[in-house]
Amino acid sequence: MSLRGPDDIHTLIGAAFDLDGLSLSEADLSPQFFDLRSGLAGEAFQKLTNYRIRVALVLPDFAAHDERFAELTHEHAPHPLIRFVHGEAEARVWLEGNAGTR
Repeated sequence: MSLRGPDDIHTLIGAAFDLDGLSLSEADLSPQFFDLRSGLAGEAFQKLTNYRIRVALVLPDFAAHDERFAELTHEHAPHPLIRFVHGEAEARVWLEGNAGTR
């Protein structure tokens, strides 16, 4: 799965509907996602939240992108549905720990 543009959001929602959540790596995300001015991250987060789909975004270095994006990762630390994590193992633990909380 990947999130390269707005059209991919619906594909992600459809794929995740019967799952306990999604894990997306940095390679799955387009440069547009990391540019908050594009609106892609905001639109994706809003729609995924509306459908109560949990998403773990695996980024080894939250500060590798601009300062605004690093702030976004910090703001989402307590979010029940959208979580930034540093590795796949952390993503699995978080998703499994929240399984069935839709």
